[in-house]
Amino acid sequence: MEGKLVRLRPYQKTDIEDLMKWVNDEEVTRYLGSQMTPPASRSGEEAFLEMAMTHSETHKVFAIETMAREYAGGIDLRVIDQIDRRAEVGIVIGVKDFWGRGYGTEAMRLMLRFAFGRLNLNRVSLRVFDYNQRAIKSYEKCGFIREGLLRQDRYYDGQYHDTLVMAILRREFEALANQ
Repeated sequence: MEGKLVRLRPYQKTDIEDLMKWVNDEEVTRYLGSQMTPPASRSGEEAFLEMAMTHSETHKVFAIETMAREYAGGIDLRVIDQIDRRAEVGIVIGVKDFWGRGYGTEAMRLMLRFAFGRLNLNRVSLRVFDYNQRAIKSYEKCGFIREGLLRQDRYYDGQYHDTLVMAILRREFEALANQ
């Protein structure tokens, strides 16, 4: 899947070095939740790559790379439910030099096109911490709507933070694409 700024491609074993750089950077992982607290082990990330390269009906994982073929991060659809036609999405731009350049927004739009078009889903949701304002703005640009709030759901840096629940429906995505 390809846009003007980025492409989504399958992960490869050769991505391990780039992956190891950002999974051990607390400035990056602070937005990802307690399951991504550094230090991350090489064997753990190799296991992630193995999983990412395995075809699954309930989990689709892609690397994000720039048009210059530079690894930028990752995006996935998880908990894919073909009966209710829904999934959850997660994204990270792991290379800080690429933050604020529109790469995440375009990668999300590509993933939504895949989810609603190729997988025929009706709903894609996500969770985002209230302190991740850059991501919230990006998700809103993509058409996500705030649906709920999990109060004091995240404890980080000595404080409790809320988690926003956001989602987009197929018809909302199609309406944006037709503008």
